[in-house]
Amino acid sequence: MENNRKVEGIESQDQLSQPQQQQHGTTFLRTCFNGLNALSGVGILSIPYALSQGGWLSLIILLLVAILCWYTGLLLRRCMNAHPLIKTYPDIGDLAFGCKGRALVSIFMYLELYLVAVEFLILEGDNLNKLFPNMGFKIGSLKIGGKQGFVLLTSLVILPTTWLRNLGILAYVSAGGVLASVILSACVLWVGAVDGVGFHEKGIVLNIGGLPTAISLFTFCYCGHAVFPTLCNSMKDRRQFSKVLLVCFLASTVNYGSMAVLGYLMYGDHLKSQVTLNLPLKKLSTKVAIYTTLINPLTKYAMIITPIATALEETPHFRKSRSLSVLIKTVLVISTVIVALTIPFFGYVMAFIGSFLSVTVSIIFPCLCYLKINKTAQSFGLEPMVIMGILLVGSIVCVLGTYISLKQIVNHL
Repeated sequence: MENNRKVEGIESQDQLSQPQQQQHGTTFLRTCFNGLNALSGVGILSIPYALSQGGWLSLIILLLVAILCWYTGLLLRRCMNAHPLIKTYPDIGDLAFGCKGRALVSIFMYLELYLVAVEFLILEGDNLNKLFPNMGFKIGSLKIGGKQGFVLLTSLVILPTTWLRNLGILAYVSAGGVLASVILSACVLWVGAVDGVGFHEKGIVLNIGGLPTAISLFTFCYCGHAVFPTLCNSMKDRRQFSKVLLVCFLASTVNYGSMAVLGYLMYGDHLKSQVTLNLPLKKLSTKVAIYTTLINPLTKYAMIITPIATALEETPHFRKSRSLSVLIKTVLVISTVIVALTIPFFGYVMAFIGSFLSVTVSIIFPCLCYLKINKTAQSFGLEPMVIMGILLVGSIVCVLGTYISLKQIVNHL
């Protein structure tokens, strides 16, 4: 009873202070920008490749994935309404399934962040090797290939940024991710329309065998759910968050769809895992596109790795200290370098993230948490049936996509 009174007291204090917090929160426009930044990541590089895997009709699937992820974002918003103290995604897992739910959501979230950090390093290695082909590195008697050397060089540049305690400057710079995506799309359009590549490829209508890979990559593009509760909680008026989600998903889908169509019309079935690797090297527009692509990971890597390091620092086994924080972040960077060098397959790793982690975090978990928290959703009705259908489809995509992506990685090792 005493514990219940404490919880009720905390809740009432939170509700009383909420209007004051909202006065200092972010505006609707800034939250839209932050949401777009969360959805506008490296996925735009592989969206043409995803379309080439599934064929023209897979554009319908891209739209369906966008609608699905938008809807599950709304489910997370409803879960937040169930308790005023919910601030983060793990809080939702805790409310739904207790400590085990919090732990499971956290594990999938942090694993997804970790592998995205690995993707950043692979991306840097691939594109720098495109700019400076046939370049090798020599350390003593050890010879290192160009791509591997660029991954190591990138990690040395990135490492000091992870040691910063205040990432405010990096957060401000990384907000240019939305602009970078627009510039990249404009450069690809310029290459096709002005630099002579043209839009002559017909492509195929449907490739059933490539659909699991296409769906996995599409889902990766919409994996912003981990930050949605935080964005919602930061708003001045949380009631507008549903509109924020609509704006963000509409804008990002237009951007992704445009890039997919442009790339597929230009290169058809010859598309590589990153569209920048297809662009003609000697053109200025290509260099602008690649340099724009290279800047984003350099600024975002520290933002991606910091939540993982913070979670490790807060475990009971460690004492908080500056030197320990630096050590943990250094070990994390080294481990991502090792994984990037061991599995340097950008498209296949992204497909694995999309099928196993993004589908789980962005589709399966929101549905399960909502069904558990909202008692009325457990009764027979249209919405519960729709959610169960989403769970079934998500589970099939997760299992099938994970199997195919892992098989592709193993075959190429």
